[in-house]
Amino acid sequence: MRRRITIKDFLGGFLRLIRWPNLVIIAVTQYMARIFLIGPLNEWKQVFLEPAIFLIVLSTVLIAAAGYIINDYFDVKIDLINKPEKVIIGRYLKRRVAIGTHQLFNALGCIIALWVSKWVFLVSVLSATLLWVYASYFKKRPFIGNLIVSLLTASSLLILVVYYPQNRALVCLYSLFAFGITLIREIIKDIEDVKGDASHGCQTLPIIWGIRRTKLLIYGLVILFILSLFGAAHWLQNVQLGWMFLVLMGFIGTLVYRLVYADTKKEFGFLSNLCKLIMILGMVSMVWIVY
Repeated sequence: MRRRITIKDFLGGFLRLIRWPNLVIIAVTQYMARIFLIGPLNEWKQVFLEPAIFLIVLSTVLIAAAGYIINDYFDVKIDLINKPEKVIIGRYLKRRVAIGTHQLFNALGCIIALWVSKWVFLVSVLSATLLWVYASYFKKRPFIGNLIVSLLTASSLLILVVYYPQNRALVCLYSLFAFGITLIREIIKDIEDVKGDASHGCQTLPIIWGIRRTKLLIYGLVILFILSLFGAAHWLQNVQLGWMFLVLMGFIGTLVYRLVYADTKKEFGFLSNLCKLIMILGMVSMVWIVY
């Protein structure tokens, strides 16, 4: 007999579905970028009373939540193999409720973005569209899906560049950082989920190339990622950036070392979490950047 779903079960499942910790990270990152990168820092208290940044953050969070919902909506069968304990849709939330909530969140996010500016609205509509196209089609294709997710992650900072003219180069650099580490993480996640993906006809890089060749690609991306960051820091003539990236090299070195010997789902899961840690540390470094 199927267990009756309580309100507590529903709310808990819904919060897991929209990845609320990730939404908090997105919101905090955007506020940090507004305070520490865009500035001026001595007016940080006024930032929390500024309608524009609040609306941009709210719009971004709603569209991101919608993206997580539609991603799980299309991935129920695959997730039953890769991570059955984390499946929400069909267990705590009916499919029609999930798709309705997805559409509502997207609509609200885009309306709020239009309230801010037409350019923020354009970025928001593009992001919502790419999230749908990714979840419904490109996620099962090699590399292009990884690229789309990475671009969408970077767009959470690039959307600030659209509205705020100050220190755009610095904000773009952090967008590049977010793009690079997300791309590496997404390919690692494909290796982690290769069993479930293969059983449902997905054509991710580890499936069509094999794990060994996919690892070689990741090594190349890590090298390109490091060179891009230090090159940008040098171009901006920002010594603090160089030191921050040097500190992160210890974590990136650990990532590469563990990747060489990684062979199990658990080990690739660890590497995926390590990439997330590197991302968070990189974003936190905004606090020490002097502009």
